[in-house]
Amino acid sequence: MLDLLRLQIFLHAAENMSFSEAARQMHLTQPTISHHIKALEMDLGVDLFDRVGGSLRLTDAGRILLPRARKLVQQSIEIKQMMESLHDQIMGDIRIACSTTTGKYILPQIAARFQYRNPGVRVSVLRCTPPVIVPRLLGGEADLGVVSHEILSDELEFQEFLHDHITLIVPAEHPWTRREYIDPSELLDQPFIIREPTSGTRRVMLAELGKHDITLDDMNIFMELGNTEAIIKTIESGFGVSFVSRLAAEWAIAQDSVVEVPVAGFDLRRTVYMAQRAIREANRAVEAFWGFIHNPANADLLHMAEK
Repeated sequence: MLDLLRLQIFLHAAENMSFSEAARQMHLTQPTISHHIKALEMDLGVDLFDRVGGSLRLTDAGRILLPRARKLVQQSIEIKQMMESLHDQIMGDIRIACSTTTGKYILPQIAARFQYRNPGVRVSVLRCTPPVIVPRLLGGEADLGVVSHEILSDELEFQEFLHDHITLIVPAEHPWTRREYIDPSELLDQPFIIREPTSGTRRVMLAELGKHDITLDDMNIFMELGNTEAIIKTIESGFGVSFVSRLAAEWAIAQDSVVEVPVAGFDLRRTVYMAQRAIREANRAVEAFWGFIHNPANADLLHMAEK
């Protein structure tokens, strides 16, 4: 039977490619780490590491074992947490993969409130790009995911998380700052900064432009950036205009370093969702957090994005 401690030691050594770093992280001596690795190799009948000079490298067997060892160790943690959660106190770890700008602003505050009520729970918010959210959920690397649109899948279930307001921002010295609003056709000549193709903000922007017979090819694309804060900072410096989450730009708007400009006939809002696996092992902490999202105590945070 495989020894879980040895699997944990293998994971630390494989993820750091260092026995000494594994020893430091696990508060063991390096000879102890080496002993357990050799014992695991004897149990399995294979070499897990190539020791070349002073460096380590996973063998083919080591690479095959790595994801399986990670899964076994995680399952052992979940079993322990499940047994602990049978007591009155909710305990356990919650891993949330988040791919949206608004979620990044709201989610940590809700997580902090949840942890304050449930000291035995630890929430980790994993910053991800949209394409990796579903694989991380289905692969068991995350318990929950925050995404900018629902995905057709029998393997996932969704609930509305919040509604995000997208706004057009321009530099403080831009001529539009003196306008009550602009017409959609005026967007065509402006140097636009846009998000990457997988961005939910970009998807909403293109859908709204399409209602006014405007495509991306009609626009003057100045730059593409994969980070909302970088877009806001660039516009703050006097370059380009962009549609961004108002919540993300709120600090710059409040300082008058950028200005939001209404576009006639535009209503850019999107629904942000929280997802979890439809078929999953019981996890009291995750279920409690899933229900806590729309606790009346969080109404102030969920409404922040709609302003």
